[in-house]
Amino acid sequence: MKDLKKLIEIASDGRIFIQTHNYPDPDAIASAFGLQKLLEHYGIKSTICYDGTAEKLSALTMLSNFGIEMVAISDITDMCETDKIITVDAQKYNSNLTDLIGEEIACIDHHPTIFDCEYGYRDVRIVGACASLITEYFIDNHIPLERSVASALLYGIKMDTADFSRGVTHLDVQMYGKLFLHADNDLLDRMKINTLEFADLKAYGSAIESISVFENVGYAFIPFECPDALIAMISDFILALDVIEFSVVYAKRNDGYKFSVRSELPEYHAGKIIQYALQDIGSGGGHARMAGGFAKLPSGDDAYLSHEVHNLFEAAIQRYVNEG
Repeated sequence: MKDLKKLIEIASDGRIFIQTHNYPDPDAIASAFGLQKLLEHYGIKSTICYDGTAEKLSALTMLSNFGIEMVAISDITDMCETDKIITVDAQKYNSNLTDLIGEEIACIDHHPTIFDCEYGYRDVRIVGACASLITEYFIDNHIPLERSVASALLYGIKMDTADFSRGVTHLDVQMYGKLFLHADNDLLDRMKINTLEFADLKAYGSAIESISVFENVGYAFIPFECPDALIAMISDFILALDVIEFSVVYAKRNDGYKFSVRSELPEYHAGKIIQYALQDIGSGGGHARMAGGFAKLPSGDDAYLSHEVHNLFEAAIQRYVNEG
């Protein structure tokens, strides 16, 4: 059982912000919402905030269906150094989390740690979804689950594990079973329909046109900015091709490139390989099967960029295999 006494103690005074990673996906939103309601149970008010945009249809549908309020960082004009921040589904200093002016007092996340950071409270465990960790707090501490909270957490687990097809642990399955008894499952079934937006087809089309395959590794480039969640979806899509067992998808950003990596090979650890590939030009990390990162690359045409990315990851794969 995870003891919440320390978290409640350090969050009991001052203004509390719950910060998701930039471009929050359903798991991040569900985790933040669940934590907000958990703190509320102890009389602690909090504000969910994020940088970037929550623009994927699945994320926007969650906000509407479950009555979740999130505030963009750009709309918070009075945050100060004494404000307290709890990061969920992300860790300080990672490329997908903006470093805010407040003090990070706690972190709840399910990704491997890339950069060490001291928190007053830390719960980082490798499971399929961060929402599973938040659910465990409710169950183990006998905190009532509102229907909207249970539904959001269940949806977060389903989405981040791709309906239990990746990164699933016993805790994810156990917590799903607990949530199922409290959730609005008819609503969740309806939410599964039409999660792909028409505008997403442009990104899929660009990725498909740019696919290159070297042995069992597939590379695809999206030459314009799009949400992290969409890049991850396209990386899953590329991995589904029968000749690809390790996918690298990267998309242009104003100040660099966002990467999403997927692996279905036990001998190719996605998190370690992207960390090696981007260590001199950015940062990256994640689980054995899924990982992400951000990097700045030398300017040049698409062919040159493709060549550079291929070389970086080929070298990283060889390094990981040789070290293993």
